[in-house]
Amino acid sequence: MCGIAGLHLRDDELRPRLGQLLGGMLCQAAERGTDAAGIGIYGDPSLNPAGRSTVCVVDGPATTDAAVAAAAAVTALLGRPVDQRVAGQTALFTAAAGSADLEAAVRAALPEAVLTSRGTALSVLKGTGHPDALASTFSLAEATGYQGVAHTRMATESAVTSTGSHPYSVGPDQCMVHNGSFANHATIRRELMADGITFDSENDTEVGARFVAAQLAAGADVEKALRLLCERFDGFYTLLVATENSFAVVRDAIACKPAVIAETDRWVAMASEYRYLTGLPGIESARIFEPEPEVVYAWER
Repeated sequence: MCGIAGLHLRDDELRPRLGQLLGGMLCQAAERGTDAAGIGIYGDPSLNPAGRSTVCVVDGPATTDAAVAAAAAVTALLGRPVDQRVAGQTALFTAAAGSADLEAAVRAALPEAVLTSRGTALSVLKGTGHPDALASTFSLAEATGYQGVAHTRMATESAVTSTGSHPYSVGPDQCMVHNGSFANHATIRRELMADGITFDSENDTEVGARFVAAQLAAGADVEKALRLLCERFDGFYTLLVATENSFAVVRDAIACKPAVIAETDRWVAMASEYRYLTGLPGIESARIFEPEPEVVYAWER
């Protein structure tokens, strides 16, 4: 059992409140998963400054002093100044460079660390612990932006580790959160590995995220990528997938994992339970519905 929440803002006037609103949803989801939690925030200039790329890692520097030393090492490899920030078990590095170049420098400087996001719009912060405490560690209430996803984890398929926490972000400005389990993830993992794709964890959700990233890299849009996932993956699942410009939800053919979508002129929200949504402005007049099995619901900026 896990909890999912996501918020896609249509009204720019709500952008300063993204973290506050998403934080309220995350804390309502805490009862569905107290092992770990994570968030993906799109468009927060404090995390993704304009004209710069951001790479986030876990299992890397855990203190400010260690992060400063790591940033110096990345700077030397990149040939450009690199800034750093520590948020609990996540460390962030930003630079005026392409995200692929920054990612390569971070990987070379911190071979023991696991990348959790890379890009110009998204930062993923995650770790083990109670969601309420992690929301404070991440300063979630202060986050701004146009879109966010959140996840609380009760571990079933792999160990309670920071790398096993959601969201999974394996492509530029992409992320996925998942409630459920993929029955045939081991088979698909072997197929993806045969194609040269590498993995950072034993988590079944990473297999889904790698599959979607491969479809996007091949030219599919999010809607098509998720339709292909439904054709290939067995199991019980509700997925929320976001990219720089999209926000999408899909459930498996049985649809036994709970999900609710609410939509107004100002926002679109998705959650595992209705009560996560009760703090959103205008919820009393929102169009609220349960997503149908194997139907992809997608919204674009």
